[in-house]
Amino acid sequence: MKGRKTKTIPWDSAEHLKTKEDMALYLEAMIEESGGDPAAIAVALGNIARAKGMTEIARKTGLARENLYKALSPEGNPEFATVIKVAKALGLKLHITAGV
Repeated sequence: MKGRKTKTIPWDSAEHLKTKEDMALYLEAMIEESGGDPAAIAVALGNIARAKGMTEIARKTGLARENLYKALSPEGNPEFATVIKVAKALGLKLHITAGV
């Protein structure tokens, strides 16, 4: 096998988010795994929005598509109001439960 190169392709979680349940479980897992890191949550919402269709989410939220891409990127820092608008447009509800 000497000299053989392994070909890899980038993983895009948005390609695997097909149902609302997939999206909700993915977001929940990202919140838990990241320890509630706002940047990770924003990226997860961005991945879900891309899976659903960023143009549709932009229309439903009244926000510019380019601004959504920027806000929901690893470098983004969306306002909480934006997070709520995006979650609602995705058909997701945020809720709080008591922790340990």
